[in-house]
Amino acid sequence: MSRLSNISGRAAVKIFSKFGYVLDHQTGSHMILYHETRPTLSIPAHRELAPGLLRGLIQKAGLTVDEFLAKK
Repeated sequence: MSRLSNISGRAAVKIFSKFGYVLDHQTGSHMILYHETRPTLSIPAHRELAPGLLRGLIQKAGLTVDEFLAKK
């Protein structure tokens, strides 16, 4: 499995947008991503996301880590 490190919240939003997610709005420090057929994601706007948090977001989106990192 690939390493999930040094990915910021904004970079994660850009990668998720390649899978059809759209930045719906921002509430405080959390960016809310919307997709028609997949669950809504809430991504913190941090400089670096914790690997466990990012892995959970990827899993919630129905993706694998390798698919996510291939779009990086």
